[in-house]
Amino acid sequence: MHEWGRYELGRRLTPSLREREIVIDRTCARCGCEYEWGVHVMTFAGKAGLTHEQTASLVHGGPGDLCWTSERERLLILAVDALHEHSDIDDALWTRLAASFDDLRILDLLLLCGWYHAVSFAARAARVPHEPGAPRFADVLPSAG
Repeated sequence: MHEWGRYELGRRLTPSLREREIVIDRTCARCGCEYEWGVHVMTFAGKAGLTHEQTASLVHGGPGDLCWTSERERLLILAVDALHEHSDIDDALWTRLAASFDDLRILDLLLLCGWYHAVSFAARAARVPHEPGAPRFADVLPSAG
């Protein structure tokens, strides 16, 4: 049983910058929100240490891509994908997440994914114009070979 009854969402999230950006970028990509994805990639991808291959994978690939060598990072992508596709995380994936992340970090990741799902819906529906210099999905096509 999780003791989340006293949880408060705040500005200080437990995931690292890299973990947050993986969740945010994957969520925005899965929602088709090039605007928010582009702003985050332009602003945070370098600071989070995401490579071109990883950025491309978050849009066009998946957790099985060779650029993901960390099980924790593959789990983040799997969690975002599960939430996007099923609005849930099955017991098997939850068990794997719980082996790598504590309850508070998992809850922060779930809420972060949900927040950027909402942001993506709003930005797409409002037809928010792309920021100058922000990348587009086509700018990070996977490398051939």
